[in-house]
Amino acid sequence: MLKFIAPFLLLFSFVYATNNVDSLIVKLENTMEKRLEFDAKKEKLINNYKSILNDSSLDAKTRFQITKKLIYELEFYSFDSALYYTLEIKKLADSISDIDVIIDSKILLAKILVESGRYKESLDVLNEINRKEVPNKLRINYFYALKEVYSELSFYSSIPSNKELYYQNYLKLRDSLSLLLPKNSDEFLRIKEKELRDNRLLEEALKVNEKRLKGKIIGSRDFSLITFERSLLHGLANNREEEKKYLILSAISDIKASVKDNASLSRLAMMLYEEKKIFKAHQYINFSLDDAEFFNSKLRFINLSNILPVITEAYEKESRIQKNKLTKSLIFISVLAVFLLFTIVFGYKQYKRLSEARIQLDKANTELNKVNTQLNLSNDNLNKLYKELLEANLIKEKYIGTFLNLYSDYINKLDIYRKLVKKYVTLNKIDELKKMSNSKQVVDTEMKLFHKNFDESFLQIYPNFIDDFNKLLKVDKRVVVKKSELLNTELRIFALIRLGITKSEQISKILRYSVSTIYNYRVKLRNNALKGREFFENDVKNIS
Repeated sequence: MLKFIAPFLLLFSFVYATNNVDSLIVKLENTMEKRLEFDAKKEKLINNYKSILNDSSLDAKTRFQITKKLIYELEFYSFDSALYYTLEIKKLADSISDIDVIIDSKILLAKILVESGRYKESLDVLNEINRKEVPNKLRINYFYALKEVYSELSFYSSIPSNKELYYQNYLKLRDSLSLLLPKNSDEFLRIKEKELRDNRLLEEALKVNEKRLKGKIIGSRDFSLITFERSLLHGLANNREEEKKYLILSAISDIKASVKDNASLSRLAMMLYEEKKIFKAHQYINFSLDDAEFFNSKLRFINLSNILPVITEAYEKESRIQKNKLTKSLIFISVLAVFLLFTIVFGYKQYKRLSEARIQLDKANTELNKVNTQLNLSNDNLNKLYKELLEANLIKEKYIGTFLNLYSDYINKLDIYRKLVKKYVTLNKIDELKKMSNSKQVVDTEMKLFHKNFDESFLQIYPNFIDDFNKLLKVDKRVVVKKSELLNTELRIFALIRLGITKSEQISKILRYSVSTIYNYRVKLRNNALKGREFFENDVKNIS
């Protein structure tokens, strides 16, 4: 009995002890700082399932169940990975040749697609299923997936006739589900709550939501979803403080559960923007954008694209205002400092004139010596800085010349290639022209030249990069470069990261490798990091 009551008491104490929105904001920001810790736990759980799947002795049905658990963990964490394993489980289901398992895999695929905004694809998958063949144990999941598809299609459709058709289908499926679901289940209560919310029966909807919330623990998906839906109810009731409170609770729960496909924090950012709390709004919307990029949800990007420019523009405007205020303050302080300095010098001169005691003169001389010493040190530092600036200018001039020569060479090569093509066309040597255009030799040669120039240029700027990079790795996992190379593929990837190019898509375009290849290299080296995988790439960026 105590085990059953304890979670509810924990939730009760958390919700009511943190009623103040400001204290909840503090808790949210503390949780945001620990995102990497929560993500590390999620990665560990995911990797555990993956290691189990590596066991070749698993029979097909056991592998099917383990993969379903893995997909559950990836569902709101990484769309690409979730979709990959969902497609794999569909292949596995086909190999088992069990109609129930095949239908289960298709429903699962449809669910993943609809959650990422791919409604037409999801509906196509569900339409492949013969409704009469759906077993009783999967009917709820089947109707639920169809209901979600038609609900979203109805919401986003801009054609009135289609919108009404989708909505009527949604109502039929909702009613069918209501008959199948147990009356005390969360899904039944969620359907009931949405129906009350749509009809603006907000007090009754809040009571249903409160019933759903009982026993749910913060850091779980259920808690995140239910508190978000509770914020919607308070928003419709124009209760702004309660709406904000439950958005914060939902956002905290999302971060703890490593839910990357979330809406709470971006909605909260918009509310803070409306309250003129621009800097917090900018901080939260960027956090949401990082999650959306990690999850790779097109739907979430579309939603954020409507909010991000507005908040970013306001943030830049506010930053300019703050900068102007700071500039004025600095000018005022500088004037005071000059006046104070003048006063000190004048007072010192008067004191020097009046002072006749040798002890005082000695003290003044001591102070002057200290000042001279500090000035000498400052001069030394200035001379050192001047030399460094000269060296930097020489490097800039050298590499500007290098890359201008490279561009000139490429233009000459293109001109030569153009003339050669013109010659072949004029002489009607089409076969030779096809042969030449099919050859990758030119591209391979240019890539080798690009690698050579990039390696030489980068190592001129960061001559100790390889040694410093290897110091970040475990001793037995360090990168060894062949005698014929300056850098290898792994080092070039992290050289680009050191230069500020961090997205795998950009790196793949520069080095002409696939995004998955770049990702695998990055994951491999992060896993071999000496300090820990979550700090590795930041440490690379700090190599001097």
